[in-house]
Amino acid sequence: MLRLAEKLRTWLVRLPRRQKRIIQVLTDVMLVWAALWLAFVVRMGNTSFVEPVGGHAWLFGLAPLIAIPFFIRFGMYRAVMRYFGNDALMAIVKAVTLSTLLLALAVYWRTDAPLLIPRSMVFNYWWLSLMLLGGLRLVMRQYFMGDWFSPESLTKFRSRDAGLPKVAVYGAGAAGNQLVAALRMGRAMRPVAFIDDDANLYNRMIAGLRVYSPKHIRQMIDETGADEILLAIPSATRARRREVLERLEPFPLHVRSIPGFMDLASGKVKVEDIQEVDIADLLGRDAVPPQQALFEKCIIDKVVMVTGAGGSIGSELCRQILLNKPDVLLLFEHSEFNLYSIHIELERQIERASLPVRLVPILGSIRDTGRLLDVLQTWKVETVYHAAAYKHVPMVEHNIAEGVLNNVIGTLNVAQAAVQAGVANFVLISTDKAVRPTNVMGSTKRVAEMILQALSREAAPVLFGADDAVHHVNKTRFTMVRFGNVLGSSGSVIPRFYQQIRSGGPVTVTHPKITRYFMTIPEAAQLVIQAGSMGQGGDVFVLDMGQPVKIAELAEKLIHLSGMSVRSEKNPHGDITIEFTGLRPGEKLYEELLIGDNVSGTEHPMIMRADEEYFNWDVLKALLARLLKAVEQDDYPQVRVLLREMVSGYVPEGEIVDLIYLQRRVGPSE
Repeated sequence: MLRLAEKLRTWLVRLPRRQKRIIQVLTDVMLVWAALWLAFVVRMGNTSFVEPVGGHAWLFGLAPLIAIPFFIRFGMYRAVMRYFGNDALMAIVKAVTLSTLLLALAVYWRTDAPLLIPRSMVFNYWWLSLMLLGGLRLVMRQYFMGDWFSPESLTKFRSRDAGLPKVAVYGAGAAGNQLVAALRMGRAMRPVAFIDDDANLYNRMIAGLRVYSPKHIRQMIDETGADEILLAIPSATRARRREVLERLEPFPLHVRSIPGFMDLASGKVKVEDIQEVDIADLLGRDAVPPQQALFEKCIIDKVVMVTGAGGSIGSELCRQILLNKPDVLLLFEHSEFNLYSIHIELERQIERASLPVRLVPILGSIRDTGRLLDVLQTWKVETVYHAAAYKHVPMVEHNIAEGVLNNVIGTLNVAQAAVQAGVANFVLISTDKAVRPTNVMGSTKRVAEMILQALSREAAPVLFGADDAVHHVNKTRFTMVRFGNVLGSSGSVIPRFYQQIRSGGPVTVTHPKITRYFMTIPEAAQLVIQAGSMGQGGDVFVLDMGQPVKIAELAEKLIHLSGMSVRSEKNPHGDITIEFTGLRPGEKLYEELLIGDNVSGTEHPMIMRADEEYFNWDVLKALLARLLKAVEQDDYPQVRVLLREMVSGYVPEGEIVDLIYLQRRVGPSE
């Protein structure tokens, strides 16, 4: 019998859609007749008063003729039975209600009916139709979705999901219920409980699952055997999510989350797209909504160019800029693959949102002065966001020539081309590593800041490297924005930690006391755009990065939230070890955002203005000429001397060595 039912289910699922609809319509006709017949029986208490083929034949013929068109109109035959849900139930209620009203009018208008029809019968027909039509569909949904007929279910029906990971859902609201429904359909995990902060829900049953208090998580684990928790609180603030994560950290549970409402609404992800805990939730800092006037000032209806458009910050800048509808957005990028990737992504975004933006991908290097000037003049660029830079500290530390040529000379080229082309706004993406740096990367970024500071004070500068003494009118407003690490950027520590945890460890941290500032990429990009709109010329803006985070503590939290424990002397049977590898070349224990104490607030609560020293343009040009000559001659001791002379507080840890120069000096045999 069970095998026959299983075969019937398979046969029904494989039927063509047209045949399925015919079966549904015929079944609904039978259900309408059944509801009508039962309506008489309930009202009269005797079947002898009902004459479906006699005096009531006209009514039994009219009822499906009225009902079926309504059922079709409300899409009852378009719903897939296996995914039958609340919307389909509401459609049934509307269709049955309207068809019943129309049938009632027909009963009242028919005064010459051969047999009397009780008026209360109409109400009975309505609720019986709802029960039969809706109930059958709910039963069929379980029939098509369930595995009642599998061999395992015969021995233990309630354990049909045995062997699947047991998960508890934190949040018994709409998102939590959607997640439970998705998990039950997907059969990849077995939901066993809800956890919710609402005291009114404690010990209640929702979707067949018991709701536990956050104070009783240990009890929930013991009673259900859950080994994973899925966060279904997409509307919660980051501060609230951090509280939840801190509460869950002591338990041996792998914590993951579902996406936020904005991603769900935009169609980027689905509820079942479960992901690892967003590291931004651990920081617990909520982004300040952007001030729209600042956000649009340098972008809307303008020609905007982003250098390094395919990088972590550059690509997010492009996404944010696109939302503010520039006239033209130029993507200037040296990497062909990165340029292709961001171009395709933005094209799709423009198509989805029907944005009136012209997107122009341009391959080029910021070290090519002629290419830069040609692009800026041809497109009459009005705003430049300069994000192109080498930023990995250990990499630049041993590739000094490239670091200087890209970060210093590259920025100089873009800035001077902007002056020549009459660009109105120029925003440099800087870094906290430019403050009292101990590495080449930080010192080169500080020199880049000083170039813009010096140029901004010149109304008609003679440009660096110019053969003549022509003065160029400077109409460009230069602004620098300095901030710390961004979460998820290329080379970021967080993805590496996750990879190491998945591989079973160890998790490597450079030093037990090392700290860093962190900010999400979207928040950083939004603040950069707003800060760039506030500058008067030569401003150094510093973003409020919140409190610095200890990297070792961050690694511990990620291990715990992955459902594992840290192996240490106190816990020799833990899962993952944390190894300290020592500071890398040029790396500091902590970063700073300000060189001096001269800082003032701005109209934005997350942006500060720093007043810092700089050289005048003529002095700086002479220093840049000496620096460029030293690089060309591979004179890295002189590079070190010049960087220390130019950058306040630059104290390199040791001798700076370019790997190519070193190999050339010691020879291939060493």
